Amino acid sequence: MTTPTALSIAQDLLRCPSVTPADAGALGVLETLLKDAGFTTHRVTFSEPGTADIDNLYARIGDAAPHLCFAGHTDVVPPGEASAWSHGAFAGDVAEGLLYGRGAVDMKGGIACAVAATLDYLAANGGRPKGSISFLITGDEEDVAVNGTVKLLQWAAERGETFDHCIVGEPSNVEAIGDTIKIGRRGSQSGVLIVDGQQGHVAYPHRASNPVPDIARLITALNDEPLDAGSAQFQPSNLEFTSVDVGNPATNVIPAQARAKFNIRFNDHHTQDSLKSLVEQRLAAACGNRIRARIEWLPSNADVFVTKPGAFTDVVSASIAEVTGRTPDLNTGGGTSDARFIAKYCPVVEFGLVGQTMHQIDERTPVSDLDQLTAIYRGVLERYFA
Repeated sequence: MTTPTALSIAQDLLRCPSVTPADAGALGVLETLLKDAGFTTHRVTFSEPGTADIDNLYARIGDAAPHLCFAGHTDVVPPGEASAWSHGAFAGDVAEGLLYGRGAVDMKGGIACAVAATLDYLAANGGRPKGSISFLITGDEEDVAVNGTVKLLQWAAERGETFDHCIVGEPSNVEAIGDTIKIGRRGSQSGVLIVDGQQGHVAYPHRASNPVPDIARLITALNDEPLDAGSAQFQPSNLEFTSVDVGNPATNVIPAQARAKFNIRFNDHHTQDSLKSLVEQRLAAACGNRIRARIEWLPSNADVFVTKPGAFTDVVSASIAEVTGRTPDLNTGGGTSDARFIAKYCPVVEFGLVGQTMHQIDERTPVSDLDQLTAIYRGVLERYFA
């Protein structure tokens, strides 16, 4: 029996308009393929007040170690203006060697490659791995990420599932297949700087306290001093102010309060708690005894993580080199992903397609990239279970 190609699987997935939180049949495509190959599959729905219910898929074949997990998400961001696409966002069309569709790169294409590689590996090895292979797939990565991977991991742990290593098929590569493996991500912490003043008439400033110049001074103070100089695997942490607001429609009234939103991307010099403490200490020093300011920290589930280079990254790198001839950069740049949750359970890397068109109109990937990524995943399986 011929195993399905990554292209055919990707097209089936792309034709499911699974804009978060809709599944639109995408998980069913995967469940059918994996179940037919001998996987035990579970569809699990999680809920949280104020959020949409999310359907998730966990599938496993084998009951021994080592256990390699492929993780990812079938949900996608909205396609935008449909008429702007040269090919339908959910048509799965191939034109001039390119597969078009929302999710082609981020990350239905990557999942399709992992499934195709796994089915081919099993077909060549008697239908069973020497250890265990699993797929942990969510429909809740592109939105609030509360009813997806984080809860599916907890569910799996409660069932006694343990993972030795994980590959997330996010589009990690920058220019070409094989140029980058993501081995970690910086954490993300947002907050609001609030400066209290005293409202008054602009003609009588001595009877008021203007928070606007004060918040400007504090923004400068918090931006001027670096949070750190970076670490072995990470670039320096950075604090970025993203808005300043006083909510004041009048030009002749000194406002009572000024607020500024900010986000910090932090490396492994910090935890969320130590980072908050550092910023609050600097704020207190900048305020002195006059300025009245405080920070409201927003909830964050994005901790810093890193998978140190070693035997597992060597396996992935060797497979990349065999297929592409490239030596990948082991990188920790970019934003957050669901790998931040997986890192609490096992070492995890991200390696998928080239991310240049993700979230764009005409998101697309060369079919040849799908073939290469499938071959790389196939090589990983051979080496991992050797």
